[in-house]
Order: sequence, then structure tokens, then C-alpha cells
Amino acid sequence: MSRSDEGRDTYREFTEAVNMKPGELRNWLESDQSKHVGWRKKGTRGGESVGHESGRRIIELLRRKREQLSEGDYKHMRKVVGYVRRHMAQRPSGDVRETRWRYSLMNWGHDPLKAPLPPPGGPSRRALERRGAPPKARRGPGR
Repeated sequence: MSRSDEGRDTYREFTEAVNMKPGELRNWLESDQSKHVGWRKKGTRGGESVGHESGRRIIELLRRKREQLSEGDYKHMRKVVGYVRRHMAQRPSGDVRETRWRYSLMNWGHDPLKAPLPPPGGPSRRALERRGAPPKARRGPGR
């Protein structure tokens, strides 16, 4: 696999894992619930959690053009994808609306109560909710 293929796959997986828009994530990160969940680095008593810090970086990544992304950015994208996948596999039973599990995922840009964002260049999430996803035969390549 070439570096460009790897970057394209990482970008696709990142945009599938992160289903919150930059403004939505920014507003979430300002909330008390966001600030009170997550693991803090050793020696940072009362400081920012790792997920909260990641959320701020995710906002930056979402606002950048793809050609402006560095290798360090792609590394962080892979970290986000891994976190979201691991924690989605640990979903607790019952209503998760007001759980630390959900709040922690939201710090990483993923709200498990929302549908995933549609792929770039496709119909908006609102359009898909109104009409439903098109049949697979009519979808573009890789969708």
C-alpha cells in the first residue's frame, strides 16, 4: 500500500469515526460534562483530559484542507479512529444518553447517538434522514 493510499484510507476512516461538526464539537468541549470525563496524564492533577485535548485538535483537523495535513495529523487521525472503535465495542447496556462513556466519546468527536456523517461529496445527513440512503447499486465507488 502506498503512502497516498494509506493517507486516503486514514482520512476516510477518520471522517467516518468523527460524526460531530467542528462548531458542534467546540460547543461540546466548553460544557461541564465534557470537562469532567476522561483520563488525565500523570502529573496534571486537575488539568485537561487527553480526550478533551484531542477534541481541540480534531476541530483543527476538520477545518484544514486535506492537502494541508501533515504526517503528525494523520497519526492523530489514526489515534482517534482507534479510540472510537475500541470504545464503541465497550458500549454499556441500557440508555447511554447521560453516561461518562458517551461524554468521553464525544470529546473525541463521536456522538454514539448520532448517525455517521455521510461521505464527503455525497448527500447531507439531513437529506439522507428525509429520503433514506440510496440503494447500494446507485451509490458511488467506495460508498
